[in-house]
Amino acid sequence: MKLTPQTERFVLHFGEMGSRWGVNRTVGQIYALIFLSEHPLNADEIAETLGFSRSNVSMGLKELQSWRLVKLVHQVGDRRDYFDSPKDVWEIFRVLVEEKRKREIDPTLTLLRDTLIEAPADQAERHAQQRMKEMLELIELSTAWFDEIQRLPPETLERLMRLGSKVQKVLGLAGKLRGGAGPDR
Repeated sequence: MKLTPQTERFVLHFGEMGSRWGVNRTVGQIYALIFLSEHPLNADEIAETLGFSRSNVSMGLKELQSWRLVKLVHQVGDRRDYFDSPKDVWEIFRVLVEEKRKREIDPTLTLLRDTLIEAPADQAERHAQQRMKEMLELIELSTAWFDEIQRLPPETLERLMRLGSKVQKVLGLAGKLRGGAGPDR
């Protein structure tokens, strides 16, 4: 597979972004290549196109599978494993957010809940626990909101996201209609 200059720029950029998102550069580039490909790719095609060792590609594919960003597919008459990414970008977005939550948010919630069960020993610890309680409440509120958003059909979610700051105006108007002050008091 030959990369066009445009595709190569995207693949290289995704490698750089991957390292900022918690995966190594190789994994980011492998994902970008699979994402852009018109058809599923096997590990040899990926290694040859990107100039990576076969073992590096295999490890990268395992990581992408653990993130549920690529899936294994087979082709009739071919014993090799092929890899494809979900076609719907909304599905990819949801999977990424779910995986980030499972790997980063959920352990933090567990730690906060476990820590807040313990009785504080002194004033400094009471203060620390109060701050942790505030953080726990914020994260729980955010995750509950995200759970609701997650259940929306992609079309509705897209419309909601396109509303942007108009949502704040609608909420402000709703508050004024109820007789109270809006969020922009």
